Parts: sequence; structure tokens; C-alpha cells
Amino acid sequence: MEEERTYVEIENKDSYGITWYEHAQAYYGSHRGMRFRIAREPMEDVSLTPADKKGEATFKITIWPEPFSFDNTPDEEKETAEFPFDDEGKKTMIAWLNEQYRKQFDRWEAVRAKH
Repeated sequence: MEEERTYVEIENKDSYGITWYEHAQAYYGSHRGMRFRIAREPMEDVSLTPADKKGEATFKITIWPEPFSFDNTPDEEKETAEFPFDDEGKKTMIAWLNEQYRKQFDRWEAVRAKH
């Protein structure tokens, strides 16, 4: 019999709003063994640029296991996805993040147990 798992979901409000990413700032977070980085791609400061001049962009999200930082984790340990850079894209990105948490639950729990 498979054990019952309790998944703690990440909510859209748990990451910053779109304007944060328009300042060329990445958002780093972690969730129960899974670390993540969210950034605007291209990562450039368009905060003062008129909306019609900002150009095309996406949300780029990368996940990897604890305990190391983004820069100190080998690329083969990371997974990346991109989503439209708008409110709906952000919601879809958070849904993807939760899906990865559930799909790789054993991976995240294993690294969590070590640290």
C-alpha cells in the first residue's frame, strides 16, 4: 500500500509581482528541498521603459535540489522552463513549479532529509 503524501503547494502570491522582474532582479526561493530561481528573460531593466518599447520577454524558471545555491549547483542538476511574461504566464509557471514538486517529491524529500 502506498503511503499518503502531503503536498504543500506554492501559491502565486509567494513570488513577487511582475514589476519586480522588470528591474532585472531574479527571485530565489526554496520549497521543501526544491530550490528555484525566477527571472525575466532577457534579464534587463525595463522598469522605466514604456510598455510598447519593452520588447518580448518570458519568465524563465530553474529548479534544483538543496542545499547549494544556483551558481554552485551543476547544470545537470537543474531543470529550466519558460512561460509568457504576463499574469497568466506567471500563474502557469507557479502551476508548473507545483507539478515539479509533486512529480519529484521523493527527490526533494531525500535532499531535505540530509540537511
